[in-house]
Amino acid sequence: MIIENLEVSPKKISFETPLKPNAFELTDEEKIELITGHFNNILNILGLDLTDDSLKDTPKRIAKMYVKEIFSGLNPANKPTPTLFENPYQYKEMLVEKNIEIFSNCEHHFVPITGKAHVAYISNGKVIGLSKLNRIVRYYSQRPQVQERLTIQIAEEIKKVMGTEDVAVMIDASHHCVSSRGIRDSGSTTITTSFSGKFKEQATKDEFLKYIS
Repeated sequence: MIIENLEVSPKKISFETPLKPNAFELTDEEKIELITGHFNNILNILGLDLTDDSLKDTPKRIAKMYVKEIFSGLNPANKPTPTLFENPYQYKEMLVEKNIEIFSNCEHHFVPITGKAHVAYISNGKVIGLSKLNRIVRYYSQRPQVQERLTIQIAEEIKKVMGTEDVAVMIDASHHCVSSRGIRDSGSTTITTSFSGKFKEQATKDEFLKYIS
């Protein structure tokens, strides 16, 4: 049987973190309580003695760490508010902030992704407080991630905040799912990039790469 003219719906492309519609119905405290209970079960199944002084508070420590720290970027309430300034000196060249610390977690194994982010933009009339670039990187890092999506999320947020397409992002990171398990290769790193606007021009791209090398 030959099927002709079969229309296949294109797969939806999204750089959003996959979240359930009801992801924020529970308060942080309710999430911590529930996660604590689940980690009690996990550690018991592993055979650990939770009456031991060193372990008795571990489930709650893990729960608080998940909700309040390493996955706090899931909650839009924690999204940084950008501080933009006028540009009276008319600085229109590239601004680069490099070696921004990355600490994220692989969504496939929930082990760390660590490395550096390098970001750049060309102002179209406004400049941003430098610490806000760090905060944007940290916000999107503090959730279960894949590096490709993290790179795009950072770039898209800076473009939206700055009102310009002239943005570049590079991440160079080590994945502990590679170094601490499986192949156990501790020497490799992964590089991902996002270039848009003027950064797609070879001369501008080369200038950015020269600054961060």
